[in-house]
Amino acid sequence: MTLALSIVVIGILTYLMRVAFIGPSRLSLPPTVERALRFVPPAALTALIVPDLVGRNGALILSLANPRLIAGVAALLVAWRTRNVAATLIVGMALFWLLSALLPG
Repeated sequence: MTLALSIVVIGILTYLMRVAFIGPSRLSLPPTVERALRFVPPAALTALIVPDLVGRNGALILSLANPRLIAGVAALLVAWRTRNVAATLIVGMALFWLLSALLPG
């Protein structure tokens, strides 16, 4: 019973959150909340990417033998300097493939 109730409540809350952004709204968010919401996409993307860059199979790998970390840092620098998504992807992937082929492991 508790599991079924939890699923129903979560479903209702999810529906209400989605309708709040799609439907007509007479309610506006405070400026502080709007500023904070700008940081949600970069934070979510960072939470998805960083664990894969610095770890493998639950082990932390912070060395120059980690091609993912090196390529990720290079891609970060390209993104920061150029603000060009295509250049970031090309440099990051090319470096990752090259290092994966050259480094042992």
